[in-house]
Amino acid sequence: MDGEYWNPRTETWDAESKRRWQLHKLRELVGWAKQTPWWRRRLASVEVESLRSLDDLRRLPFLTREEIRQDQEESPPFGAGLTVDPSWAMTRHETSGTSGRRPLAFLQTRRDWYWGAYAWAQALWGFGIRPQDVVYLAFGYGPFIGFWGAHYALQLIGCTTVAGGAQPSEARVRQILATGATALVATPSYLFRLAEVAQDLGVDWRTSKLRYLLVAGEPGGNIPSTRDQLEERFLARVGDFIGMTETAGIAAFTCQRARGYVHIAENYFLEEVIDPKSGEPVPVGELGERVTTAFGLGSYPIIRYRTGDLVRRLPHSGCDCGRTFDLYHGGILGRVDNLLVIRGVNVHPSGVEAVVRANPAVREFRVVAETVQGRDEIRVEWEPYHSLPEGQLASVSRELAAQLAERHEGLRFAVEAVSPGTLPVWELKARRVVDRRPPAVSAMGKEEGRVP
Repeated sequence: MDGEYWNPRTETWDAESKRRWQLHKLRELVGWAKQTPWWRRRLASVEVESLRSLDDLRRLPFLTREEIRQDQEESPPFGAGLTVDPSWAMTRHETSGTSGRRPLAFLQTRRDWYWGAYAWAQALWGFGIRPQDVVYLAFGYGPFIGFWGAHYALQLIGCTTVAGGAQPSEARVRQILATGATALVATPSYLFRLAEVAQDLGVDWRTSKLRYLLVAGEPGGNIPSTRDQLEERFLARVGDFIGMTETAGIAAFTCQRARGYVHIAENYFLEEVIDPKSGEPVPVGELGERVTTAFGLGSYPIIRYRTGDLVRRLPHSGCDCGRTFDLYHGGILGRVDNLLVIRGVNVHPSGVEAVVRANPAVREFRVVAETVQGRDEIRVEWEPYHSLPEGQLASVSRELAAQLAERHEGLRFAVEAVSPGTLPVWELKARRVVDRRPPAVSAMGKEEGRVP
């Protein structure tokens, strides 16, 4: 197993060593944050010395995206929660944003940024990336953090990095082949686009040098039907990586051996799984909302941050790679704020994708919820490949409708084919859920009736 770990000591430490380290880092982070007035008010009821075990973590308040947004709106541009002078910053990144809302802006100091890069490096090394790899990053290098962290981590490892930048997909396909790339970094959605473009160009990815597909930014890398289709089209292994702009680094990753699981980077993050309604911890193995604390971020501390990601945590024994990091079964299983409740039935977009992507006729899809004559309805629009005969559209729609109903307690889905080229192509985070219902309180207590 020599060489399998980026951090051999911490990736295989015993439970007691892990707990001691996490408690030490938690106390250090809280102590740093409390030097700033905004954080002193938030954490007024907790002294660093009173944090004697990880159970004391529950005494700290949750942090939400709306609280950060309000802070940045009241004290623009970075909020009163910023603990350093902005001149210390090495990078500035913004969230991808929600329709009609100002994106959140985050600074990273040199320490923050290298901490995040090393968290990425641990994840990429764990998946199998090595210095001899040539890695192509297929995204536009803008203010959204995207795969910036992966770029720097790959250089830490010693890989040859090729920045795809903003160019047409056809040019990217040719560049991937010309550079002899052995690994490709993109969202799952955009990989499907590259597969389609390559086919139009007469390129068979299976004859290329690609061996690894590194995906992040949206569920898909651990949805079996999505993962299997990508691996078949590229003849390369898919690895899923969980991160976010707020935390810079990668919090969970696919190792060389696991399939259907990701390891939690417990030496960089302290992760909890809670009931989205009550805020209380859920038992191991049950679905809940992921809450994260990022040990190495100092510019804007992330302490008990409610990510909105739905996960199912399992013990590390589910993987035989030797890491003692716990697992998330299936990676990110959905979003609390993307959950659609249709006539009492919970519909997760990732569950819809698991069905739709399993059908080879489907090029792209989206989910539309709306109220018709006072009754909530749900529709799946799917776009076929050009090669699909028109006479098969109706039968594919019927097949998908039956499979969706079977997966969702008999709920009836309206399924209809749309003309090729109708649905958008996504390079970064895909937005496949459109909720057109009037504003109403959802099962999670949030406002709906908007595009998530």
